[in-house]
Amino acid sequence: MLDLRRDPLGTFLDAQRAHGDVVRLQAGPPGLRSVFHAVFAPEGVQQILASQAANFRKDHPFYEEVRQSFGNGLLTSQDADYLRQRRLVQPLFTRRRVDGYASAVATEAGALADRWRAARNGTVDLVPEMNRLALRTVSRILFGLDAEEAVAAIHRCAPVVNAYVVQRAYLPVKLPRRWPTPGNLRARAVTDELNALCDRIIAGRRAVSRTADAPHGPDGPHRPDGRTADTPDRRHGDDLLSLLSAAGNAEDGSLDPTEIREQVLIFLLAGHETTATSLAFTLHLLARHPDEQAAVHEEIDRVLGDRTPTAADLDRLPYLTQVLKEAMRLYPAAPIVSRRAVDTTEIGGFRIPAGADVVVAPWVTHRNPALWADPERFDPRRFAPEREAGRHRYAWFPFGGGPRACIGQHFSMLESVLALAMLLRSYELEAVDREVPVAAGITLQATGPARVRLRPRGGTGERGRGRP
Repeated sequence: MLDLRRDPLGTFLDAQRAHGDVVRLQAGPPGLRSVFHAVFAPEGVQQILASQAANFRKDHPFYEEVRQSFGNGLLTSQDADYLRQRRLVQPLFTRRRVDGYASAVATEAGALADRWRAARNGTVDLVPEMNRLALRTVSRILFGLDAEEAVAAIHRCAPVVNAYVVQRAYLPVKLPRRWPTPGNLRARAVTDELNALCDRIIAGRRAVSRTADAPHGPDGPHRPDGRTADTPDRRHGDDLLSLLSAAGNAEDGSLDPTEIREQVLIFLLAGHETTATSLAFTLHLLARHPDEQAAVHEEIDRVLGDRTPTAADLDRLPYLTQVLKEAMRLYPAAPIVSRRAVDTTEIGGFRIPAGADVVVAPWVTHRNPALWADPERFDPRRFAPEREAGRHRYAWFPFGGGPRACIGQHFSMLESVLALAMLLRSYELEAVDREVPVAAGITLQATGPARVRLRPRGGTGERGRGRP
Protein backbone atom coordinates (compact mmCIF):
# COMPACT_ATOMS: atom_id res chain seq x y z
CA MET A 1 0.00 0.00 0.00
CA LEU A 2 2.83 2.40 0.79
CA ASP A 3 4.44 1.70 -2.59
CA LEU A 4 1.15 2.33 -4.36
CA ARG A 5 0.55 5.56 -2.49
CA ARG A 6 4.09 6.84 -3.07
CA ASP A 7 4.55 5.75 -6.69
CA PRO A 8 1.72 3.79 -8.33
CA LEU A 9 3.20 4.21 -11.81
CA GLY A 10 6.56 2.74 -10.80
CA THR A 11 4.90 0.01 -8.75
CA PHE A 12 2.79 -1.22 -11.65
CA LEU A 13 5.75 -1.00 -14.03
CA ASP A 14 7.89 -3.08 -11.66
CA ALA A 15 5.05 -5.59 -11.25
CA GLN A 16 4.82 -6.17 -15.00
CA ARG A 17 8.57 -6.54 -15.41
CA ALA A 18 8.84 -8.98 -12.51
CA HIS A 19 5.66 -11.00 -12.90
CA GLY A 20 4.21 -10.64 -16.41
CA ASP A 21 1.01 -9.37 -17.96
CA VAL A 22 -1.53 -10.41 -15.30
CA VAL A 23 -0.49 -9.65 -11.72
CA ARG A 24 -2.41 -10.15 -8.48
CA LEU A 25 -1.53 -7.56 -5.83
CA GLN A 26 -2.28 -7.47 -2.12
CA ALA A 27 -1.96 -4.17 -0.32
CA GLY A 28 -2.71 -2.84 3.14
CA PRO A 29 -2.47 -4.03 6.73
CA PRO A 30 -3.88 -7.40 7.91
CA GLY A 31 -7.63 -7.25 8.26
CA LEU A 32 -7.86 -4.27 5.90
CA ARG A 33 -6.04 -5.76 2.96
CA SER A 34 -7.07 -4.94 -0.60
CA VAL A 35 -6.66 -7.51 -3.35
CA PHE A 36 -6.77 -6.49 -7.00
CA HIS A 37 -5.54 -7.59 -10.40
CA ALA A 38 -3.50 -5.60 -12.90
CA VAL A 39 -3.74 -6.50 -16.59
CA PHE A 40 -1.06 -5.20 -18.94
CA ALA A 41 -1.22 -7.18 -22.23
CA PRO A 42 -3.22 -5.53 -25.03
CA GLU A 43 -5.33 -8.66 -25.46
CA GLY A 44 -6.36 -8.47 -21.80
CA VAL A 45 -6.98 -4.73 -22.04
CA GLN A 46 -9.28 -5.38 -24.99
CA GLN A 47 -11.27 -7.91 -22.96
CA ILE A 48 -11.78 -5.46 -20.12
CA LEU A 49 -12.52 -2.31 -22.09
CA ALA A 50 -14.18 -3.70 -25.22
CA SER A 51 -15.07 -7.33 -25.88
CA GLN A 52 -16.23 -8.07 -22.30
CA ALA A 53 -16.88 -4.49 -21.21
CA ALA A 54 -20.26 -5.39 -19.66
CA ASN A 55 -18.43 -7.64 -17.19
CA PHE A 56 -16.11 -4.85 -16.00
CA ARG A 57 -17.98 -1.96 -14.44
CA LYS A 58 -17.05 1.41 -12.98
CA ASP A 59 -17.87 0.17 -9.46
CA HIS A 60 -14.24 0.60 -8.38
CA PRO A 61 -13.69 2.79 -5.25
CA PHE A 62 -11.82 5.36 -7.33
CA TYR A 63 -14.83 6.05 -9.54
CA GLU A 64 -17.12 6.18 -6.54
CA GLU A 65 -14.95 8.97 -5.11
CA VAL A 66 -15.05 10.84 -8.43
CA ARG A 67 -18.83 10.35 -8.54
CA GLN A 68 -19.23 11.74 -5.03
CA SER A 69 -17.19 14.85 -5.90
CA PHE A 70 -18.30 15.64 -9.45
CA GLY A 71 -21.67 13.98 -9.85
CA ASN A 72 -22.98 11.30 -12.16
CA GLY A 73 -21.83 12.62 -15.53
CA LEU A 74 -20.56 10.67 -18.52
CA LEU A 75 -17.30 9.72 -16.82
CA THR A 76 -18.96 7.96 -13.89
CA SER A 77 -22.56 7.06 -14.85
CA GLN A 78 -23.49 3.49 -15.74
CA ASP A 79 -26.21 1.32 -17.28
CA ALA A 80 -29.38 3.14 -18.40
CA ASP A 81 -28.14 6.50 -17.04
CA TYR A 82 -24.98 6.30 -19.10
CA LEU A 83 -26.73 5.17 -22.29
CA ARG A 84 -29.27 7.97 -22.03
CA GLN A 85 -26.60 10.60 -21.36
CA ARG A 86 -24.42 9.33 -24.17
CA ARG A 87 -27.30 9.47 -26.68
CA LEU A 88 -28.13 13.02 -25.62
CA VAL A 89 -24.55 14.29 -25.63
CA GLN A 90 -23.15 12.41 -28.65
CA PRO A 91 -24.55 14.85 -31.27
CA LEU A 92 -22.47 17.60 -29.63
CA PHE A 93 -19.27 15.71 -30.43
CA THR A 94 -19.73 14.74 -34.06
CA ARG A 95 -16.75 15.50 -36.25
CA ARG A 96 -18.62 18.27 -38.03
CA ARG A 97 -19.65 19.93 -34.75
CA VAL A 98 -16.18 19.62 -33.22
CA ASP A 99 -14.51 21.02 -36.34
CA GLY A 100 -16.50 24.19 -35.72
CA TYR A 101 -14.47 24.80 -32.56
CA ALA A 102 -11.20 25.20 -34.49
CA SER A 103 -11.39 28.99 -34.56
CA ALA A 104 -11.71 29.14 -30.75
CA VAL A 105 -8.62 26.93 -30.42
CA ALA A 106 -6.64 29.12 -32.81
CA THR A 107 -7.75 32.31 -31.04
CA GLU A 108 -6.60 31.09 -27.61
CA ALA A 109 -3.32 29.63 -28.90
CA GLY A 110 -2.57 32.81 -30.83
CA ALA A 111 -3.19 34.91 -27.74
CA LEU A 112 -0.78 32.74 -25.77
CA ALA A 113 1.89 33.02 -28.47
CA ASP A 114 1.56 36.79 -28.23
CA ARG A 115 1.76 36.74 -24.45
CA TRP A 116 4.94 34.66 -24.55
CA ARG A 117 6.70 37.60 -26.21
CA ALA A 118 6.86 39.19 -22.76
CA ALA A 119 8.07 36.05 -20.96
CA ARG A 120 10.64 36.82 -18.28
CA ASN A 121 14.14 35.82 -19.47
CA GLY A 122 12.44 34.26 -22.49
CA THR A 123 11.57 31.20 -20.37
CA VAL A 124 8.19 29.62 -19.56
CA ASP A 125 7.06 26.61 -17.56
CA LEU A 126 4.95 24.52 -19.93
CA VAL A 127 2.92 22.84 -17.18
CA PRO A 128 0.97 25.90 -15.92
CA GLU A 129 1.04 27.51 -19.38
CA MET A 130 -0.63 24.55 -21.09
CA ASN A 131 -3.02 24.14 -18.19
CA ARG A 132 -4.16 27.71 -18.63
CA LEU A 133 -4.37 27.40 -22.42
CA ALA A 134 -6.43 24.19 -22.32
CA LEU A 135 -8.69 25.55 -19.60
CA ARG A 136 -9.30 28.83 -21.41
CA THR A 137 -10.03 26.94 -24.62
CA VAL A 138 -12.50 24.46 -23.15
CA SER A 139 -14.14 27.26 -21.12
CA ARG A 140 -14.58 29.36 -24.25
CA ILE A 141 -16.14 26.42 -26.07
CA LEU A 142 -18.33 25.46 -23.11
CA PHE A 143 -19.40 28.90 -21.96
CA GLY A 144 -18.76 31.29 -24.81
CA LEU A 145 -17.55 34.61 -23.39
CA ASP A 146 -18.03 33.58 -19.74
CA ALA A 147 -14.61 31.92 -19.67
CA GLU A 148 -12.68 34.12 -17.25
CA GLU A 149 -14.75 33.37 -14.16
CA ALA A 150 -14.58 29.64 -14.89
CA VAL A 151 -10.81 29.71 -15.45
CA ALA A 152 -10.15 31.37 -12.10
CA ALA A 153 -12.45 29.00 -10.19
CA ILE A 154 -11.08 25.82 -11.75
CA HIS A 155 -7.46 26.88 -11.14
CA ARG A 156 -8.30 27.47 -7.52
CA CYS A 157 -10.55 24.46 -6.85
CA ALA A 158 -9.51 21.57 -9.10
CA PRO A 159 -6.19 20.72 -7.37
CA VAL A 160 -7.94 20.52 -3.98
CA VAL A 161 -10.66 18.16 -5.21
CA ASN A 162 -8.23 16.04 -7.23
CA ALA A 163 -5.96 15.47 -4.24
CA TYR A 164 -8.95 14.68 -2.02
CA VAL A 165 -10.34 12.07 -4.44
CA VAL A 166 -7.01 10.30 -4.90
CA GLN A 167 -6.26 10.27 -1.17
CA ARG A 168 -9.65 8.75 -0.32
CA ALA A 169 -9.41 6.17 -3.12
CA TYR A 170 -6.28 4.65 -1.52
CA LEU A 171 -7.49 4.72 2.10
CA PRO A 172 -8.37 1.26 3.47
CA VAL A 173 -10.80 2.92 5.91
CA LYS A 174 -12.66 6.07 4.89
CA LEU A 175 -14.27 8.49 7.30
CA PRO A 176 -17.73 9.59 6.11
CA ARG A 177 -17.64 12.69 3.94
CA ARG A 178 -20.24 14.36 6.16
CA TRP A 179 -17.92 14.40 9.17
CA PRO A 180 -16.46 17.89 9.72
CA THR A 181 -12.79 17.00 9.31
CA PRO A 182 -10.48 19.66 7.83
CA GLY A 183 -10.11 17.67 4.58
CA ASN A 184 -13.84 17.10 4.22
CA LEU A 185 -14.65 20.75 4.91
CA ARG A 186 -12.04 22.00 2.45
CA ALA A 187 -13.23 19.63 -0.30
CA ARG A 188 -16.89 20.47 0.34
CA ALA A 189 -16.18 24.20 0.09
CA VAL A 190 -14.46 24.00 -3.29
CA THR A 191 -17.04 21.53 -4.64
CA ASP A 192 -19.82 23.90 -3.59
CA GLU A 193 -17.97 26.75 -5.31
CA LEU A 194 -17.70 24.80 -8.58
CA ASN A 195 -21.36 23.78 -8.45
CA ALA A 196 -22.43 27.36 -7.75
CA LEU A 197 -20.30 28.62 -10.64
CA CYS A 198 -21.95 26.23 -13.10
CA ASP A 199 -25.43 26.99 -11.74
CA ARG A 200 -24.85 30.75 -12.18
CA ILE A 201 -23.70 30.34 -15.76
CA ILE A 202 -26.58 28.00 -16.62
CA ALA A 203 -29.08 30.44 -15.09
CA GLY A 204 -27.48 33.33 -16.95
CA ARG A 205 -27.68 31.48 -20.24
CA ARG A 206 -31.36 30.77 -19.74
CA ALA A 207 -31.99 34.42 -18.93
CA VAL A 208 -30.30 35.45 -22.18
CA SER A 209 -32.39 32.89 -24.08
CA ARG A 210 -35.60 34.28 -22.59
CA THR A 211 -34.51 37.80 -23.58
CA ALA A 212 -33.80 36.67 -27.12
CA ASP A 213 -37.29 35.16 -27.32
CA ALA A 214 -38.99 38.31 -25.95
CA PRO A 215 -41.02 40.70 -28.15
CA HIS A 216 -38.80 42.96 -30.19
CA GLY A 217 -38.76 46.11 -32.20
CA PRO A 218 -38.06 46.68 -35.88
CA ASP A 219 -34.37 45.84 -35.52
CA GLY A 220 -34.98 42.38 -34.03
CA PRO A 221 -34.97 41.07 -30.46
CA HIS A 222 -33.12 43.44 -28.17
CA ARG A 223 -30.26 42.06 -26.07
CA PRO A 224 -28.81 43.36 -22.77
CA ASP A 225 -25.67 44.55 -24.56
CA GLY A 226 -27.63 46.55 -27.12
CA ARG A 227 -27.06 44.11 -29.99
CA THR A 228 -29.80 42.11 -31.69
CA ALA A 229 -30.20 38.34 -31.72
CA ASP A 230 -29.23 38.06 -35.36
CA THR A 231 -25.93 39.92 -34.89
CA PRO A 232 -23.26 37.58 -36.41
CA ASP A 233 -20.93 37.75 -33.37
CA ARG A 234 -23.72 37.19 -30.89
CA ARG A 235 -22.66 36.17 -27.44
CA HIS A 236 -24.51 32.88 -26.90
CA GLY A 237 -26.01 29.97 -28.82
CA ASP A 238 -23.13 27.97 -30.28
CA ASP A 239 -21.28 27.08 -27.08
CA LEU A 240 -21.61 23.59 -25.61
CA LEU A 241 -23.63 24.76 -22.63
CA SER A 242 -26.35 26.14 -24.91
CA LEU A 243 -26.32 22.94 -26.94
CA LEU A 244 -26.48 20.80 -23.79
CA SER A 245 -29.46 22.82 -22.59
CA ALA A 246 -31.21 22.26 -25.93
CA ALA A 247 -30.31 18.55 -26.26
CA GLY A 248 -33.23 16.15 -26.21
CA ASN A 249 -35.22 13.54 -28.08
CA ALA A 250 -38.52 11.70 -27.72
CA GLU A 251 -36.93 8.59 -26.22
CA ASP A 252 -34.54 10.17 -23.69
CA GLY A 253 -36.18 13.49 -22.87
CA SER A 254 -33.70 16.21 -22.00
CA LEU A 255 -31.06 16.94 -19.38
CA ASP A 256 -32.29 18.61 -16.18
CA PRO A 257 -30.23 21.42 -14.57
CA THR A 258 -28.37 19.04 -12.24
CA GLU A 259 -27.44 16.74 -15.13
CA ILE A 260 -26.27 19.69 -17.21
CA ARG A 261 -24.10 20.91 -14.34
CA GLU A 262 -22.58 17.44 -13.87
CA GLN A 263 -21.76 17.14 -17.57
CA VAL A 264 -20.21 20.62 -17.56
CA LEU A 265 -18.02 19.81 -14.55
CA ILE A 266 -16.72 16.63 -16.17
CA PHE A 267 -16.05 18.42 -19.48
CA LEU A 268 -14.23 21.21 -17.65
CA LEU A 269 -12.03 18.97 -15.53
CA ALA A 270 -11.42 15.99 -17.81
CA GLY A 271 -11.44 18.12 -20.94
CA HIS A 272 -8.74 20.53 -19.85
CA GLU A 273 -6.40 18.43 -17.68
CA THR A 274 -5.96 15.63 -20.22
CA THR A 275 -5.30 17.99 -23.13
CA ALA A 276 -2.98 20.17 -21.04
CA THR A 277 -0.89 17.11 -20.18
CA SER A 278 -0.58 16.10 -23.84
CA LEU A 279 0.36 19.63 -24.93
CA ALA A 280 2.95 20.19 -22.20
CA PHE A 281 4.78 16.92 -22.75
CA THR A 282 4.65 17.17 -26.55
CA LEU A 283 6.31 20.59 -26.45
CA HIS A 284 8.82 19.51 -23.81
CA LEU A 285 9.81 16.40 -25.77
CA LEU A 286 10.31 18.50 -28.89
CA ALA A 287 12.41 20.95 -26.87
CA ARG A 288 14.64 18.03 -25.87
CA HIS A 289 14.86 16.67 -29.44
CA PRO A 290 15.83 19.50 -31.81
CA ASP A 291 15.93 17.29 -34.93
CA GLU A 292 12.31 16.25 -34.42
CA GLN A 293 11.38 19.86 -33.70
CA ALA A 294 13.01 20.94 -36.96
CA ALA A 295 10.97 18.35 -38.88
CA VAL A 296 7.77 19.65 -37.29
CA HIS A 297 8.71 23.26 -38.08
CA GLU A 298 9.29 22.33 -41.71
CA GLU A 299 5.86 20.68 -41.97
CA ILE A 300 4.04 23.57 -40.27
CA ASP A 301 5.75 26.18 -42.46
CA ARG A 302 5.02 24.22 -45.64
CA VAL A 303 1.36 23.51 -44.82
CA LEU A 304 0.31 26.71 -43.06
CA GLY A 305 2.64 29.48 -44.11
CA ASP A 306 1.23 32.53 -42.33
CA ARG A 307 -2.45 31.61 -42.31
CA THR A 308 -4.51 30.52 -39.32
CA PRO A 309 -4.95 26.73 -39.12
CA THR A 310 -8.43 25.27 -39.61
CA ALA A 311 -9.98 21.90 -38.88
CA ALA A 312 -9.04 20.76 -42.39
CA ASP A 313 -5.35 21.08 -41.42
CA LEU A 314 -5.64 18.21 -38.93
CA ASP A 315 -5.14 15.77 -41.82
CA ARG A 316 -2.48 17.97 -43.46
CA LEU A 317 -0.10 17.83 -40.49
CA PRO A 318 0.62 14.09 -40.25
CA TYR A 319 4.08 14.33 -38.69
CA LEU A 320 2.92 16.73 -35.99
CA THR A 321 0.11 14.25 -35.26
CA GLN A 322 2.68 11.43 -34.98
CA VAL A 323 4.69 13.54 -32.53
CA LEU A 324 1.56 14.13 -30.43
CA LYS A 325 0.69 10.41 -30.42
CA GLU A 326 4.20 9.48 -29.33
CA ALA A 327 4.03 12.01 -26.49
CA MET A 328 0.70 10.46 -25.47
CA ARG A 329 2.34 7.03 -25.51
CA LEU A 330 5.07 8.13 -23.12
CA TYR A 331 2.83 10.38 -21.01
CA PRO A 332 -0.78 9.11 -21.23
CA ALA A 333 -3.09 11.58 -19.52
CA ALA A 334 -5.08 8.71 -17.94
CA PRO A 335 -2.18 6.44 -16.87
CA ILE A 336 -4.28 3.98 -14.83
CA VAL A 337 -7.88 2.89 -15.48
CA SER A 338 -9.94 0.95 -12.94
CA ARG A 339 -12.86 -1.49 -13.19
CA ARG A 340 -14.60 -4.16 -11.07
CA ALA A 341 -15.42 -7.64 -12.40
CA VAL A 342 -19.06 -8.73 -12.23
CA ASP A 343 -18.55 -12.44 -12.97
CA THR A 344 -15.55 -14.74 -12.81
CA THR A 345 -13.59 -14.65 -16.06
CA GLU A 346 -10.24 -15.70 -17.48
CA ILE A 347 -7.63 -13.28 -18.79
CA GLY A 348 -4.29 -14.42 -20.17
CA GLY A 349 -4.76 -17.89 -18.67
CA PHE A 350 -5.49 -16.57 -15.17
CA ARG A 351 -8.77 -16.58 -13.25
CA ILE A 352 -10.19 -13.19 -12.26
CA PRO A 353 -12.84 -13.80 -9.58
CA ALA A 354 -16.24 -12.15 -9.46
CA GLY A 355 -16.14 -8.88 -7.54
CA ALA A 356 -12.39 -8.38 -8.07
CA ASP A 357 -11.01 -4.91 -8.63
CA VAL A 358 -9.07 -4.76 -11.90
CA VAL A 359 -6.79 -2.09 -13.35
CA VAL A 360 -5.32 -1.58 -16.79
CA ALA A 361 -2.42 0.83 -17.14
CA PRO A 362 -1.59 2.65 -20.37
CA TRP A 363 1.57 3.82 -18.58
CA VAL A 364 2.78 0.21 -18.45
CA THR A 365 1.37 -1.20 -21.71
CA HIS A 366 2.82 1.77 -23.61
CA ARG A 367 6.26 0.82 -22.23
CA ASN A 368 6.18 -2.92 -22.90
CA PRO A 369 9.36 -3.79 -24.85
CA ALA A 370 7.52 -6.68 -26.51
CA LEU A 371 5.25 -4.09 -28.14
CA TRP A 372 7.57 -1.09 -28.43
CA ALA A 373 11.25 -1.41 -29.28
CA ASP A 374 13.40 0.71 -26.95
CA PRO A 375 10.19 1.93 -25.29
CA GLU A 376 11.62 4.89 -23.36
CA ARG A 377 12.98 6.49 -26.56
CA PHE A 378 11.01 9.33 -28.16
CA ASP A 379 10.36 8.21 -31.74
CA PRO A 380 7.35 9.71 -33.57
CA ARG A 381 7.95 7.38 -36.53
CA ARG A 382 6.35 4.61 -34.48
CA PHE A 383 3.05 6.16 -35.56
CA ALA A 384 3.65 6.15 -39.29
CA PRO A 385 0.50 4.63 -40.88
CA GLU A 386 2.17 1.39 -41.94
CA ARG A 387 3.57 0.77 -38.45
CA GLU A 388 0.28 1.62 -36.76
CA ALA A 389 -1.53 -0.84 -39.02
CA GLY A 390 0.64 -3.72 -37.81
CA ARG A 391 0.14 -3.03 -34.11
CA HIS A 392 -2.51 -4.41 -31.75
CA ARG A 393 -5.40 -1.98 -31.31
CA TYR A 394 -4.84 -1.88 -27.55
CA ALA A 395 -1.08 -1.48 -27.56
CA TRP A 396 -1.85 2.28 -27.46
CA PHE A 397 -5.04 3.42 -25.75
CA PRO A 398 -4.74 6.91 -24.25
CA PHE A 399 -8.47 7.47 -24.85
CA GLY A 400 -9.56 4.13 -23.42
CA GLY A 401 -11.61 1.97 -25.73
CA GLY A 402 -14.79 0.03 -26.30
CA PRO A 403 -18.23 1.43 -25.43
CA ARG A 404 -16.75 3.76 -22.77
CA ALA A 405 -14.08 5.28 -25.01
CA CYS A 406 -13.61 9.01 -24.48
CA ILE A 407 -16.39 10.90 -26.24
CA GLY A 408 -14.08 13.88 -26.75
CA GLN A 409 -11.12 12.19 -28.40
CA HIS A 410 -11.56 13.91 -31.78
CA PHE A 411 -11.91 17.25 -30.01
CA SER A 412 -8.74 16.56 -28.00
CA MET A 413 -6.74 15.69 -31.13
CA LEU A 414 -8.05 18.72 -33.02
CA GLU A 415 -7.35 21.09 -30.15
CA SER A 416 -3.88 19.67 -29.53
CA VAL A 417 -2.68 19.64 -33.15
CA LEU A 418 -3.95 23.14 -33.94
CA ALA A 419 -2.63 24.65 -30.70
CA LEU A 420 0.77 23.01 -31.22
CA ALA A 421 0.88 24.30 -34.79
CA MET A 422 0.17 27.88 -33.66
CA LEU A 423 2.80 27.85 -30.92
CA LEU A 424 5.51 26.03 -32.89
CA ARG A 425 5.02 28.28 -35.90
CA SER A 426 6.00 31.18 -33.66
CA TYR A 427 8.79 29.71 -31.52
CA GLU A 428 11.71 27.35 -31.31
CA LEU A 429 11.97 25.69 -27.91
CA GLU A 430 15.05 24.68 -25.94
CA ALA A 431 14.63 22.54 -22.83
CA VAL A 432 15.79 23.99 -19.52
CA ASP A 433 14.58 21.02 -17.45
CA ARG A 434 15.67 17.74 -19.00
CA GLU A 435 13.33 15.49 -17.02
CA VAL A 436 9.86 16.16 -15.60
CA PRO A 437 8.76 14.07 -12.58
CA VAL A 438 5.18 12.81 -12.71
CA ALA A 439 2.58 11.21 -10.44
CA ALA A 440 -0.79 9.57 -10.94
CA GLY A 441 -3.75 11.64 -9.78
CA ILE A 442 -7.17 11.58 -11.40
CA THR A 443 -5.04 12.32 -14.46
CA LEU A 444 -1.26 12.28 -14.94
CA GLN A 445 0.26 15.13 -12.93
CA ALA A 446 3.63 16.80 -13.48
CA THR A 447 5.18 17.25 -10.03
CA GLY A 448 8.04 19.46 -11.20
CA PRO A 449 8.58 22.20 -13.78
CA ALA A 450 8.89 21.69 -17.52
CA ARG A 451 10.68 24.91 -18.41
CA VAL A 452 11.72 25.82 -21.93
CA ARG A 453 13.60 28.75 -23.40
CA LEU A 454 11.74 30.51 -26.23
CA ARG A 455 13.34 31.76 -29.43
CA PRO A 456 10.95 33.67 -31.72
CA ARG A 457 11.06 32.39 -35.26
CA GLY A 458 11.47 34.73 -38.20
CA GLY A 459 9.41 34.59 -41.35
CA THR A 460 7.19 36.49 -43.68
CA GLY A 461 4.14 38.36 -42.51
CA GLU A 462 3.73 38.19 -38.76
CA ARG A 463 4.69 34.55 -38.14
CA GLY A 464 7.01 35.48 -35.31
CA ARG A 465 4.13 37.16 -33.49
CA GLY A 466 2.00 34.00 -33.46
CA ARG A 467 -0.71 35.60 -35.58
CA PRO A 468 -2.06 34.80 -39.04
